[in-house]
Amino acid sequence: MLRILIIDESRARAGELCAGLAMAGHQVAAVLPSALDLTAQIETIRPDVILIETDSPSRDTLENLAVMNREMPRPVIILTQEGNAEVMRAAFKAGVSAYVVDNLDLARLKPIVDVAIARFEEHQKLKQELATVTHKLSERKLVERAKGILMKTRGLDEDQAYAALRKLAMERAQPIGKIAGDLIEMAKLLL
Repeated sequence: MLRILIIDESRARAGELCAGLAMAGHQVAAVLPSALDLTAQIETIRPDVILIETDSPSRDTLENLAVMNREMPRPVIILTQEGNAEVMRAAFKAGVSAYVVDNLDLARLKPIVDVAIARFEEHQKLKQELATVTHKLSERKLVERAKGILMKTRGLDEDQAYAALRKLAMERAQPIGKIAGDLIEMAKLLL
């Protein structure tokens, strides 16, 4: 059973959403009138999904979503009447997983939540893969620079320089990227 936070300025619409979510087998964690101070609310409420119903997502709402997405990402669904492509792009950029335009049939809530969660999980996976690749590339650049320093200062060839870095990393039980970074910093002091 998912805990869903509803954000809706209209109590009547929020009530309908609560009923629809209950019929879909989800629990409503809380109902808020706005996305102000969203990060603090998320820390307190700890919902699995955030569902926002609004006539048109405001700039403040999207900014609060972007901050929340950086600090504690969650699947976010926006139900709205606003079909403007620019607003949609801004919403997706802020971390929205599903953006549904037009009147919502409550029977569609469950599949919309399921799709939003699947899209969110895939997006999180891609972000993690990007972070891993970026870190490896950064580490590789450090190793290349450190090898260059060893080749220049000790007259080693590329394989010997790499072997020296690797040996030092193994002796110190530290990643080769850290050893390369340390060597570069030392070289700055000595050269």
